[in-house]
Amino acid sequence: MDARWWAVQERLRVAQERFGRPPGSVVLLAASKAQPVEHIRQLAALGQRAFGENYLQEACPKMDACADLDLEWHFIGAIQGNKAAQVACRFDWVHTLASQQTALRLAAARPPALPPLNVCLQVNIDAEPSKAGVAPVAVADLARAVAGLPQLRLRGLMAVPAPASDFQDQRRPLRALRELWLELRGQGFELDTLSMGMSGDLEAAVAEGATIVRIGTALFGPRPTRH
Repeated sequence: MDARWWAVQERLRVAQERFGRPPGSVVLLAASKAQPVEHIRQLAALGQRAFGENYLQEACPKMDACADLDLEWHFIGAIQGNKAAQVACRFDWVHTLASQQTALRLAAARPPALPPLNVCLQVNIDAEPSKAGVAPVAVADLARAVAGLPQLRLRGLMAVPAPASDFQDQRRPLRALRELWLELRGQGFELDTLSMGMSGDLEAAVAEGATIVRIGTALFGPRPTRH
């Protein structure tokens, strides 16, 4: 796993140089769904700090087992209504906010003693019926609602585009997300985060301005089968 982590770091370095991005401008988020605690600790020993989890019931024991480490935990899965309160209490970031109702639940449950919860709005950038996320035309209204909640800090946008093998095809939806992000910034929203790009389209994401890439397979190898 050490070799895979260094290989991803090299991909990031090369992509940032190729596309004129400052070194270190893209954060590597290790998507550790279905990975055991020992894999998280192994990456943490290399210097990896940010980890993304999809399932609350799987994430909490890992968090407890890694409580001695200075890690940053990102929720990158679907937010179930009955789990929103726990997500708000346990995580530093949420990347998958897609409704005002969920925003209200997160804000109400975020402990006042903690800093505001960092959130990204998940955008269904390709209008895929099977995908979660808010439609691009509705993003500004949701952003206004979220920006008014004191226990949330709106940081940016996130998307999971349809898979594509061609580099230019990969860039197209990512560019659309960046343009939407720029529109919101032009309207006065203080956004600094574009969460986009995974193992297969990391370079396209860096080219289009990603600030966080969510990497699973390239770091951990093929995901273990869930039973």
